[in-house]
Amino acid sequence: SVQYASVFHQHQAIAHYFEHNDDYEIYANLSTFLYNNYKQALHIISDGTNSLPKLMHELGLKDKSVFDTWLAEERAYLTSLSHELNHETIQMEYWQKLLNLSGSKKDLDAATAAWTVTTPSTVEFGPRDIASTNRIETTRRHAMENYEKDLKAVQELETKLGVTRRWEQEDQEWKDVGHLVANRKFQRALDHLEGLVVARIFELSKMNQAGTGYKLRKHIGKALQVRSAAIRTALDRYNTAARALRPPRASLSWEEVVEYAFLSDFDLLRDARQDISQRPWATPTGRLTMDTYFKTRRAREEIQHLDIKIRRLATYLHDESRYLTECEKQLQTLHPGLAHQVSLHRKICARFAGHHYQCLHDISMLEGFTGSITPG
Repeated sequence: SVQYASVFHQHQAIAHYFEHNDDYEIYANLSTFLYNNYKQALHIISDGTNSLPKLMHELGLKDKSVFDTWLAEERAYLTSLSHELNHETIQMEYWQKLLNLSGSKKDLDAATAAWTVTTPSTVEFGPRDIASTNRIETTRRHAMENYEKDLKAVQELETKLGVTRRWEQEDQEWKDVGHLVANRKFQRALDHLEGLVVARIFELSKMNQAGTGYKLRKHIGKALQVRSAAIRTALDRYNTAARALRPPRASLSWEEVVEYAFLSDFDLLRDARQDISQRPWATPTGRLTMDTYFKTRRAREEIQHLDIKIRRLATYLHDESRYLTECEKQLQTLHPGLAHQVSLHRKICARFAGHHYQCLHDISMLEGFTGSITPG
């Protein structure tokens, strides 16, 4: 720890850490990293080559270019969900203010009715009657203030929207905006549910990481129990909002939610202004086919990059050893101290040369290897 060290020793410790990490961690694992990536890319290509034709046949597809079209459609759809239209936002606010005005009008009518029946003939002007009368008058005054406040808000929004006649519940505008409000509640319930599930996914991943201590795993386990209860509550809210839509959206079960592992699974639940449930790229088979196609394509690109990096590593191992040896010979007479430092660096590099050459050989023996391990 450098918490209590001086500034100089802090800098010295940090520099020493990165120097050690570069020499004994990054450089030592360089060829292993290339080998694992190449093997993984070949595995993805092999699986994709076998499964993609079957999936395309199941969907009745013959041309792979359709996947780029699907990706563009999905991107355009998700982009359209990034913000609400300003006009629709004001309309939804107006609809909500009308509901508030209706509620405050009912409260005012009830308070006025209670206040109207209070007459000298019904009151004996005792201490209790005076207190009751004051309470009724206060309630009526508060109801009037709330009604006037809501009425002013409605009038301001009517001016912004250019509404010439106040909406009623039988009007088509009321019904249309009511659908937008219900959809907004649905989206927000989905956002909350998504956030809880993604947090659960990260916590589960953390529990499986090497180096996570017992106490931390126990703490995460307790957090997961609390999170599970919160997810169930959020799921109930989501299903309630889904049933309130017209037409109703399909409800989600607990088993379906806990199996979600990708943000895209939640993105496809969103439906702001259009129905995508029948789009080919929104179906489970369509998404699996798209994922398989693009994973295979990215893997082929990765192979091309790895071929270049592997050739560069082979060239570096060949040239660097000779270059350092020659530099050490030239500095022996001119600068012995510097020659010694070059010798130390060369020995550190040579310590892992055998491992690198073995990994390069293993890469060259992989079925499907298209590069070269000869220096060049």
